[in-house]
Amino acid sequence: MFKVTPNPPDTDPASPYESLDHDLNPGPQIMATPRKPSTMFIVNPELNTETLLVHACESLASANVMANDLVDHLEGSSRNALLGIAQVIMLGELAVNRALDQLDPP
Repeated sequence: MFKVTPNPPDTDPASPYESLDHDLNPGPQIMATPRKPSTMFIVNPELNTETLLVHACESLASANVMANDLVDHLEGSSRNALLGIAQVIMLGELAVNRALDQLDPP
């Protein structure tokens, strides 16, 4: 009988753990170069908290509308998952609105 897959290479039992240790701790060469954040998408550090919260609220409201529009085209578990995502977006929007109310009471 022909075997489709080849036999795994003979290794000692400790080698998978050594490989895992190397993957989790790649060594000092990665940390040697300081991290420089990309400036492609950057939030202006001079913006005040209220402006940031207003933009976050508007983004969450738009995401909620898009998710609810997409729900109409889905069925079954995909629809239920997207409704759950829309609900999480709505909860985030409510939290941002509450933070805005605390900054500038109506």
